[in-house]
Amino acid sequence: MTRPFRFSVSMVTPDLGAAWRARCVRAEELGYDVIQVPDHLGMTGPFPALVAAAEATERPRLGTFVLNTVFWNPALLAREIATTDALTGGRLEIGLGAGYVREEYERAGLGFPSPGARVGHLARTVTELTRLLADETWHPRPVQRPFPPLLIGGNGDRVLRLAAEHAQTVAFTGARMTEDGLRVLNARELAARVAAYEGFAARRSSPAERNLLLQMVTVTTDRRAAVRNLLPHLPHLSVDEVLELPLLALGTVGQIADQLRELRERLGFSHFTVLDPYMEALGPVIEELRGG
Repeated sequence: MTRPFRFSVSMVTPDLGAAWRARCVRAEELGYDVIQVPDHLGMTGPFPALVAAAEATERPRLGTFVLNTVFWNPALLAREIATTDALTGGRLEIGLGAGYVREEYERAGLGFPSPGARVGHLARTVTELTRLLADETWHPRPVQRPFPPLLIGGNGDRVLRLAAEHAQTVAFTGARMTEDGLRVLNARELAARVAAYEGFAARRSSPAERNLLLQMVTVTTDRRAAVRNLLPHLPHLSVDEVLELPLLALGTVGQIADQLRELRERLGFSHFTVLDPYMEALGPVIEELRGG
């Protein structure tokens, strides 16, 4: 069964007060289904921002995209989740990840754990959160029972296996960490990660929603010109290979809509997140695809 599209906007641009509320209202007007807040030092704190977003809007759900679980004690996090779910009227979606930005750990005065240690903490957090939030004696209690929907983001085998076991939404990052920093996955590499996840999820009774973060959205009639400034940052790719990257949505409204339909048909992606600088650009595409 083909899932209907869902669209989310990740509010990476810091804002407060009336300006924050106005941007959330605009996201609702454009048809976004979820307003998301990341968990990075130097950006808006996720939980108070989501409560403010709920007060300014009526329809969109509210999500963390994603929490760096290494920063959080599971019991304290369970308290924040339950409180936020109650204050937003049961509109919360919990997005969790392992964290990857070394500089943020250093600014927080923390050591930078190994990838295995970070994923291990993510796994323990998932186990403890779901236990605490489902416990009828735990207070405060979330509105959504046994707990709000869970999204797990990443693309390594251990994270994908964890998502296959626990998450209602699996979010593919579309990049992998190398010694030189994050490296964008091409179409073939992303398809391989999806295939790996499908193997881990083969025994699920019902399939999870699949999410993909679109790093760039540009409505244009000249796709090659749109990627010209990206080429120095992607030296391992040709122009044609950049144009084929699933994380870039470039072209006319119709071309981008067709790209997202193809990603849903071929790889099962039905939930797309866009960074807030591209919120307006994706609006006409959402209108084109709504109900499709």
